[in-house]
Amino acid sequence: MAHRSLSLNQRDTLLAMAMVLPAILYIVLLLGIPIVLALVYSLNDVTTGSPVMRFIGLQNFIALLHNPDFIQAISNTILITTSTLVGVLVLGTIQAELLARPTRGKWLIRFLILLPWTAPASLSAIAWLWMLDSTFSPIDWVLRGVGLLGHPGALFGEYDNTFWLGRSGLALFSIILVNVWRLLPLGTVIILAGLNGVPRDILEQSEIDGAGYFRRMFHVTLPMLIPVFGVTVLFTFVFVFSDIVTVFILTRGGPANATQVLPTLAFFTGVQGGSLGMGAATAVFLLPVLAAVSVLILTFIRRREI
Repeated sequence: MAHRSLSLNQRDTLLAMAMVLPAILYIVLLLGIPIVLALVYSLNDVTTGSPVMRFIGLQNFIALLHNPDFIQAISNTILITTSTLVGVLVLGTIQAELLARPTRGKWLIRFLILLPWTAPASLSAIAWLWMLDSTFSPIDWVLRGVGLLGHPGALFGEYDNTFWLGRSGLALFSIILVNVWRLLPLGTVIILAGLNGVPRDILEQSEIDGAGYFRRMFHVTLPMLIPVFGVTVLFTFVFVFSDIVTVFILTRGGPANATQVLPTLAFFTGVQGGSLGMGAATAVFLLPVLAAVSVLILTFIRRREI
């Protein structure tokens, strides 16, 4: 009987290993091997024109620290990521609060809110590329229609077009706007799930004690949602910090590197520029930052839950 029980346990273990094996192979083949190759390339002088690698240690990283384009890319990446985080948290909380209320046609509203997240990122960026076009932008058409563009003293300038992607400040704002639009559905869904998990009896008790709406929101609901906010920040940070699609399609890092971020700089340097070593060093810089921030956020979430 004991032998038979042991055999069953072994079969359960083998079945569990077989179920987990595809995920392990996926991580090793599609994530592990590229990361190892990036680390190897970053420590060598290797180009796309020559298969020979010459070990140079940390010289690629030292050269990056003296490269003004790399410093600009770090600054842009931090600015875009931080601004997107703030936008997603604020607007996501507002949307989640509105969706948590009993409303007719709530399913249709949720469907429309989720559309930006379900659409492919490249198609969304192409659509925004047309909306922000320097000549045919419908946003400019609306601004001209309401008198905010196209005459002296107008809020958006006296020119006939805004040139969203042709000016440094407006280009950065456009990248942030598109990122917030893309990630807002994800943040809303996560925060909405947290709102639905807040105990009703606590809210009802605070209302009985005389707490108004804003006092209940800022002293009861939001403090209980801090772990949920942490999850939202983690997902948003990872997506934005490592995203290449939005900047590559909209601006390609321009004008004059004003919107250049680390992923696009790594691509332009390593793939288009042919310097695989420098491109890999730029990409490898993302790993410790992503890992450190992820660990900090997860640790914070765990302590808040405890």
